[in-house]
Amino acid sequence: MALELPNIVDIIEVMENYVEDIRPEENIRDQLDISYKIDNQSVILFEIRPSYKSPDEKLECCYAKATYVKTARRWKVFWMRASGKWQGYEPMPEVADLHEFISLVEEDKYHCFKG
Repeated sequence: MALELPNIVDIIEVMENYVEDIRPEENIRDQLDISYKIDNQSVILFEIRPSYKSPDEKLECCYAKATYVKTARRWKVFWMRASGKWQGYEPMPEVADLHEFISLVEEDKYHCFKG
């Protein structure tokens, strides 16, 4: 089930402001950039980098995800393992809102989100 429209508008506002604050300088964005996407009930943060094998090809390297659980009115927090599988973020598996999610990602106390 996808997020409802009023929720999506709020999510876009929060995430656009956050991503704009953390994006690299414009002159290196062809080598490294940061973005997000909304996928059903989840918001996913990712880096955009050129492929090592084919530099003209861009890769999305996901590193943090928050999935909304409507019944609990909470966001579950995940980080991307080297295996390519999402893992629950054990120090704080759930947050109340996206601002808390962003704070966790920024603090990255256990170096799970960004290497």
